Amino acid sequence: MIKVGITGGIGSGKSTVAKVFAMLGIPVYAADEAGKRLMNENMQLKEQVKFFFGEAAYTNGMLNRKYLADIVFNNEEKLAQLNAVVHPATLKDADEWMNSQHSPYALKEAAIMFESGAHEHLDYVIGVFAPAALRIQRAMQRDGSSKEQVIARMSRQINETIKMRLCDFIIYNDEQQLLIPQVLQLHDTLTKVKK
Repeated sequence: MIKVGITGGIGSGKSTVAKVFAMLGIPVYAADEAGKRLMNENMQLKEQVKFFFGEAAYTNGMLNRKYLADIVFNNEEKLAQLNAVVHPATLKDADEWMNSQHSPYALKEAAIMFESGAHEHLDYVIGVFAPAALRIQRAMQRDGSSKEQVIARMSRQINETIKMRLCDFIIYNDEQQLLIPQVLQLHDTLTKVKK
């Protein structure tokens, strides 16, 4: 089975693209959601989070996401520390999940595919591209964030031009090109690839 990543900057629409692939019967592993799940379910990971961020990182045994976000999104060192404990657990979980799939290919959706090294465990990576202004607008509408907050989050991700150059395939989600035909064409290509 072919292991394929799907990535893009904040507001690019990678989750939307992943949903289209899912409607075609392709299994999708959402790394961000998995990371949140693992921080609640994986006891070793929970202990590491408590060690680095204190007991207040959990309330009634569940991750206190707001508490943790307030710490890491204003402190690059703390964000790197969180990523250093969460990414290995997510990579292991994703590998186990992918190895259990029986479709021609499976997708792993992650915002920081290259930054985390997750691309090294995959055969191909799809980039979802949208212009910065459109990404900012989408993220503001989706998250209720200010323009400054979105730009700050964008600045912590790899430059979009560099990210797209690292990808094997690019889907343009720029509201100028139809999305579904691009996904269908790529789906056809990936189902014909032999491992």
